[in-house]
Amino acid sequence: MFKEKLQPFIDRHNEITELLSSPDIASDINRMTELSKEQSGLNELVEKAKQYIQTVESIEENKELLSDPELGDLAKEELTELEPMLPKLEEEIKVLMIPKDKNDDKNIYLELRAGAGGDESALFVADIFRMYSRFAEQIGWKVEIVSSSDGTAGGYKELIALIKGDGVYSKLKYEAGTHRVQRVPDTETQGRVHTSAITVAIIPEVDDVEVDIKPNEVRMDVFRASGCGGQCVNTTDSAVRLTHIPTGIVVSIQDEKSQHKNRDKAMKVLKARVYEAELQKQLDETAGQRKLQVGSGDRSEKIRTYNYPQNRLTDHRIGLTLYSLDDIVNNGNLQLVIDPLIAHAQSEAIQEAGL
Repeated sequence: MFKEKLQPFIDRHNEITELLSSPDIASDINRMTELSKEQSGLNELVEKAKQYIQTVESIEENKELLSDPELGDLAKEELTELEPMLPKLEEEIKVLMIPKDKNDDKNIYLELRAGAGGDESALFVADIFRMYSRFAEQIGWKVEIVSSSDGTAGGYKELIALIKGDGVYSKLKYEAGTHRVQRVPDTETQGRVHTSAITVAIIPEVDDVEVDIKPNEVRMDVFRASGCGGQCVNTTDSAVRLTHIPTGIVVSIQDEKSQHKNRDKAMKVLKARVYEAELQKQLDETAGQRKLQVGSGDRSEKIRTYNYPQNRLTDHRIGLTLYSLDDIVNNGNLQLVIDPLIAHAQSEAIQEAGL
């Protein structure tokens, strides 16, 4: 019975409340923080669970009163209100019972790279960055460009941005993969539709505790930044390239004029990439058992097509087709895509957990 699955969560919530009031925990800041965080994560689930149990009990009580000559009609009326509430509550609770992704609350590094398609691909990187930036603005997130490399005809060959805010990773984690664009480039005189592609990586920001990179594991090279011309070109070796020797991961940053600042930025991105590589390794090892991702997150996987002539966006993983490409890309109305992706992932997770 579903009701019985809820009691352990209520019991654990009560247990944490008792632990937090004990003197031993009060003197241990780390333990207190850990328990408070766990309790905070249970609050909504426990509230819904209590509401569900109370509704079930009220339904049972009213069913017993149906044969009562005085209260039968009233009980029947109550049941018509209470019974439809149960399925809705159950679905809400199932979503809350899904094991939480430990990275969901994190900020992210958004990495966009031009792929097949040359100049048109670089221009599409700029379009997609604008889409994410406008979406972030709507939600109240902050976007900071960490590093960028300009395309020869505009746009970006590569762009790395840090996006900060509440639950950034939870909303954008399904964006990783290859994004394909079909449109007539400005340089096309015959009006032919060209296809090009970019890759998107969504990497959770990590702190020093989560990733420990030893100094002897990193090789640093410095070089002169190749700026955009004129006063932008740096005359000193301020650009920094860090190589993580155990994994071969390389990060180059040249946006700042200070070598020290470029190194700090590069080290933060390097730690995030090393963390992501470990996550991907774990994902690959358990791929046969788990279905908690809409896709593998593999950058080579073609996840989405943006067809400009038809104003059509298609997400191939869930068979979603929307004829509102302009609204999504230019206005940043990405919620139209993100909500169905999250709903699909939650549905798979509920099945996986056997709820």
